[in-house]
Amino acid sequence: MVVAGAVPVVLTLVGSSGTANAEPGRYVPVSPTEHGSHVAFVADDPDSGEATPAVQAEQTKQSPNWPAAQVPNVRPYQGTRIPDDTRSSLQWARPVPKSEYLSPVEFLHGPVPVAPVPPIAPPPGMLRFGNVQVEVPDWLPREPAIQLNDAAAVTEADLATFFDSVGMERTRSDRVASQTVGSAALGAAAGAAIASPFALIGAGVGGALGLAIGLPFAPIGLAAAPIGAAYGAALMAAPLAAIGAGIGATLGAAQALTAPPRALGPAEAATDEPATD
Repeated sequence: MVVAGAVPVVLTLVGSSGTANAEPGRYVPVSPTEHGSHVAFVADDPDSGEATPAVQAEQTKQSPNWPAAQVPNVRPYQGTRIPDDTRSSLQWARPVPKSEYLSPVEFLHGPVPVAPVPPIAPPPGMLRFGNVQVEVPDWLPREPAIQLNDAAAVTEADLATFFDSVGMERTRSDRVASQTVGSAALGAAAGAAIASPFALIGAGVGGALGLAIGLPFAPIGLAAAPIGAAYGAALMAAPLAAIGAGIGATLGAAQALTAPPRALGPAEAATDEPATD
């Protein structure tokens, strides 16, 4: 029906363009007072195709460039250029913090408004999920890698901001946030690995069901087969991955909260000499 409806339109366009192209251009004298200063001139000799000197002189007065149109809503991004080997777009990110010391968990209270914690930028050429860092695989394009790193960094920063709001010191809130996100990523990967046999079964069942539904509408309907396979695999793998992420996040947060504190430097040597007046 779409093709049949488009045929008259195509024939009309072809007929009109053919009629327009069949006649040679001719030079018609016009007055600028009647038609304005922007007048298009064509060759007045249909056989030679060359314009007369008067026409050439008039054409040289006009600008050969395309008229400059004002495009609305153009706002060039003037941010800092991030190196190409760093998979991040967060302009306000900070480097990976050092862990010379770790404060104890004390003086906790209810959440209060605090300054947002800036996210942590990944090292060059790495995917960073909290305290878990892996090299960017060759098959992963640049933009998806940036999106993964940005999402993980923002999630970690939001967790650190919350822990700051309940009274945790900077190093402890960074430790809890990073270990929570990293353990959640490991748990999700483990859950997806455990679910891989079930995902294969789901992909087979979903692909067969999609093929059966789309076969009567072939060839377009054949696209239902891969869609059904992907849906069946995700239906089996996603729940176990989510469960693994939740278990990993819980274990990581608990381990980070119970980690023993580390002092910034050695304690001053105590003296046993009695004080003298």
